[in-house]
Amino acid sequence: MKEFYAALYTEFMKVWKSKMLWITIVFFLFIAFMMGFLMFIAKHPEIAGNSVILSTKASLISQSNWLAYFGLLMQLILVLGVFGPGIVLVWIFGREYSDRVIKDILALPVSRFRIVFAKFIIGFLWSILLLVILFGVGILAGFAVKLDGWTSVSFSENILTFTVCSLLTILLSTPVALITCISRGYLLPIGFIILIMIITQFIFMGMTGITPYFPWTIPGLYSGVAGPGNPEPTAISYFILIITSFSGFAGTAAWWRYADHA
Repeated sequence: MKEFYAALYTEFMKVWKSKMLWITIVFFLFIAFMMGFLMFIAKHPEIAGNSVILSTKASLISQSNWLAYFGLLMQLILVLGVFGPGIVLVWIFGREYSDRVIKDILALPVSRFRIVFAKFIIGFLWSILLLVILFGVGILAGFAVKLDGWTSVSFSENILTFTVCSLLTILLSTPVALITCISRGYLLPIGFIILIMIITQFIFMGMTGITPYFPWTIPGLYSGVAGPGNPEPTAISYFILIITSFSGFAGTAAWWRYADHA
């Protein structure tokens, strides 16, 4: 266990001392504040004045109350839940190749599985932090805007949905780590993240019949933001999601253990 704790501490210090951690935090803070700003514009459309961009963005919000705000917040969490954790794992696994230190790490007297496991734990904790910041600061922004219709029941329901959707989207980020290791860089995994986001939208728009069986659409089905026309996720849906997540983790561990890193 000492080897694992040493690997975990090392990965934590890499993240803590990096600029990437603070860049992602600032980005998610900015998104949360912008959500509150858009709701404020939707509540006071006269402020937009002659700005076509602000008026167009605000017009996409049907109502300026907590019900609409929670729906907007959940949609952002589902989108950034794919993008955020994906970028985090791309950085955690890809920097070893970009900094050309992968051979030095593999030469350490520490199990490669423990190194991979430590990287995933730090990546998951980092991802949870970002999504909590998005939700928490988003709620504070909603109070600052003084939205109507706040109820403790609605908040309890939405925080439960947020928690489950966040965990589901974070679990689906493991294949990104595998692609990062195979490609030994940043470009391909980032392209994969963007492709998954595009495919997910296409499936929701035109192939609703397969949404319970495509892993990245399952969090959207659970949250309910996909709309009443989409089917409910089943036990098979969650099984597919877990298998996808485990395959990404196991594949990454196997790559570190058996691949030729020369």
